[in-house]
Amino acid sequence: MNKRNLKGWLYLLPAILFLGVFMVYPLIDVFIYSFEEGYNSASQTYYGTGAYNYSYVLHDSYFLQAIKNTFLLVIITVPLSTLLALLISVALSSIKALKKLYQTIYFLPYVTNTLAVGLVFMILFKKTAYSDGLVNLVLQLFGRGPVDFIDGPYWAKMLVLCIYTIWIVMPFKVLILTSALASVNQNYYNAARVDGTSRFRIFVRITLPMISPTVFYLIITGFIGAFKAYSDAVALFGTDLNAAGMNTIVGYVYDMLYGNGGGYPSYASAAAIILFVIVLTITCINLLVSRKHVYYS
Repeated sequence: MNKRNLKGWLYLLPAILFLGVFMVYPLIDVFIYSFEEGYNSASQTYYGTGAYNYSYVLHDSYFLQAIKNTFLLVIITVPLSTLLALLISVALSSIKALKKLYQTIYFLPYVTNTLAVGLVFMILFKKTAYSDGLVNLVLQLFGRGPVDFIDGPYWAKMLVLCIYTIWIVMPFKVLILTSALASVNQNYYNAARVDGTSRFRIFVRITLPMISPTVFYLIITGFIGAFKAYSDAVALFGTDLNAAGMNTIVGYVYDMLYGNGGGYPSYASAAAIILFVIVLTITCINLLVSRKHVYYS
């Protein structure tokens, strides 16, 4: 190893140590815990190894419901939030008057406390003995409702959760996509306009390929963030998500550790490893797809 390589490794050493202590070691520790089958309260040690924890978790109705909720949340919110953010970013990039004001307005939900936003959403959608909620009042104008979106049917609760999630994550995507659009070389647009190319063709053939790395980044981070959703559901439906039928995988892990009837780190570890495998698999698939559809030049 020459002197230059040694210096490079020394610069990387703090980051490597940080990742090793706070990411690699906990992951290995959780993986080991996930195979521990018993706990001796007297000696405070685990005994026995096997795959029982995984079998228990995969057959637990609460975990299966959490997987269903999480996958629906991912499938619905990630594409919709990215598409809406892209449309808003293109619209913002095409205007000049009050552009900064609109950008600030769209970014406000991102800096607002998520629990506070959840409380506002709950007030808007919740049907009580005293009020049907603002959303139901609007529905009644069209001869629909009222629907209890918070304590009512599953589809209504999932609809509110998806709307809330999109509302929370979209400002960040708008900010990133707006910056990406501003970095596109204007000479491409000028040449296309001289050739009489339509706006739609310019968007498909120039804009999308040029910002495809940014779009891909937002999709990857969107998938990861949606799979880790928990506080969004708590903000709308309270801490007892199993009773509401709206728990997520991360919520299931938390309940196994600290929730009602918790104290099962082995089950929680098994569920966490399953989540890790799911996220890793989807990320690898996205990376393979990106090789053909993402323009990096």
